[in-house]
Amino acid sequence: MTVTATGTTARGRRALISETWRTLRTAHPVRVLRLLRAGLLATVCATAVVYLVTATQGGQEVTTVRHSKAAGDQLAAAREAVDTADRALFDAVETGQIELIGPGAEFANTTARIGTLLTAATQGNAAGANGRAQFQFVQGKLLICQQLINTAVSDYPHSGPAGVESARDTLTAARLRDPGTGREVPGTGGLRASIKDLQDLQNAGLARQRDAGWLDPVQLWGLALAPPLLMLILCCATARILAVHFRRRVNGYLVATLAVTLAVTGVSVGLTLWDEARLALHPAAGHPVTMTLVLLALVGAGVLNHLAHRSRLAEYRYPRP
Repeated sequence: MTVTATGTTARGRRALISETWRTLRTAHPVRVLRLLRAGLLATVCATAVVYLVTATQGGQEVTTVRHSKAAGDQLAAAREAVDTADRALFDAVETGQIELIGPGAEFANTTARIGTLLTAATQGNAAGANGRAQFQFVQGKLLICQQLINTAVSDYPHSGPAGVESARDTLTAARLRDPGTGREVPGTGGLRASIKDLQDLQNAGLARQRDAGWLDPVQLWGLALAPPLLMLILCCATARILAVHFRRRVNGYLVATLAVTLAVTGVSVGLTLWDEARLALHPAAGHPVTMTLVLLALVGAGVLNHLAHRSRLAEYRYPRP
């Protein structure tokens, strides 16, 4: 039953296409020319829609990528701050100040800065649920490091420098290595190693963001070039109608219509990719001045399309079918 219905639908579709083609072949050339003019105008409108969507969505994705890039910079700063905190704790032990003032103000301020950087970096998470889980893990590890170091400082009269040195390992301990391959095992090591794992995860997510969606050059060019390619086909059909039925060549207005549309497409895609490359704070593709100029150019393309067909259609005074 389903196969029969599918076959009937396919035959009906082929019959409709055949009937439409026959109608166009037998239609008066003026009617076909009017249809081509309408089709060209529709492609100009489609170009405007594609530009508006590309500029808007592309600008939003550029903003997202910029936040993710900022998060990566904050993680790098947090990783450097771990080394600063470790040096501050080492100096406190070496100078004996740890017995008087504990880890010291520099250590306290640096660990507080690490927490602030990690919290700020979560706003630009580029790794989805895995990224959120890793952020929580690193923030929890920071709290554990602070607690262990504070405990070691409190017990310093009994445990001495050995206890503090053991607590320092929670900050800077290297990753464990796989006995079989010798490679570092992700998820192990101290706070600095955990932040490095988080950086790697975020960098991978950032790379995906920069090559996906409206920022994917292949997808972007493919969508943007669809209306101009359709316009090129319609222009070729118009040229044939003019040559066969009107004994005329394509005039400059029609060529200018195609040229303006192609120029707008190239400018819109180029600006979007440029915005992505420089992570623009104010994307040029979606700037009000750019939008105004592009839309005015497309209005001009529509006017040129009308002028390109007006003289030929004026030769016939038949009523519209």
